[in-house]
Amino acid sequence: MKNIIEIKNLCRQFDKFVAVDNISFTVKQGELFAFLGTNGAGKSTTISMICTLLPKTSGSIIVDGFDTDKEAAKVRSRLGVVFQTNVLDDLLTVGDNLNTRARFQGLCGDELHCRINELRDVFGLSDIWKRPFGKLSGGQKRKCEIARAILNKPEIIILDEPTTGLDPQTRTAIWKLIRDMQTQQGMTVFLTTHYMEEAAAADNVLILEKGGICAEGTPDTLKSKYGKDTLKLRFPNSEEGMKQLRAMGYTAKQKADYVSLSIEDSHEALKIVNSLDDFLDFELIKGNMDDVFLTVTGRTEVPK
Repeated sequence: MKNIIEIKNLCRQFDKFVAVDNISFTVKQGELFAFLGTNGAGKSTTISMICTLLPKTSGSIIVDGFDTDKEAAKVRSRLGVVFQTNVLDDLLTVGDNLNTRARFQGLCGDELHCRINELRDVFGLSDIWKRPFGKLSGGQKRKCEIARAILNKPEIIILDEPTTGLDPQTRTAIWKLIRDMQTQQGMTVFLTTHYMEEAAAADNVLILEKGGICAEGTPDTLKSKYGKDTLKLRFPNSEEGMKQLRAMGYTAKQKADYVSLSIEDSHEALKIVNSLDDFLDFELIKGNMDDVFLTVTGRTEVPK
């Protein structure tokens, strides 16, 4: 697959503050790319530069072969963006909102009607089509915003925390729409999120911290490198159990009625369990993207 976004040595400075510090990365066509980072890490600044909303200080951004400096209009025509805040008009109905936005983007006649009807059906908007946008639930508004972003069938959709604040059922529904856009329409999905289970479903992940890249790769690669597994053990006597583990070269921690220790994988867990003289039960907890995020950023909790 070709690179649909290519960023090289990108910098953005505000007076003396460096918001984006010499970052380089690529996004493959048709992939789901998770762009993560702590609050203030430089995610929104980078997205604004990709969208041609903010000039860069130095470096280059190429979107589908077009330079953001020289061919900004062509870059914008290839992007659909769903911002954290809604942009549709609260007073207009869903149908009027999408019709108006479609006309802004140059759609008219049969092409407009076909596209509007297609999105209404795909996104399940028929029941709310004549309702004012401002009267909708959070999940319904998200659906409408995503539909608005892909009116012009963009090559890339940028989703800035699209499921924040939604209940689990609605998040699942939104995620199905996102996955369908990627798998059925071949759209490239550029996602920012604070939900690490969403990042775990991405094809590739990049983590920013203080304007620079601190980790990138597939979720499995990152979990293997940074996300240690945890083995929980219950002993008849926790102190005796910890002595056994220390004799084997492990540092364990007492937690309530169990002992925990970090290990590499399930093979190591099996080796430990088979070497112990006496224990009541055990549980292996696989490392996840939360562990990766906390390890590479040095934070104590994932941002909400």
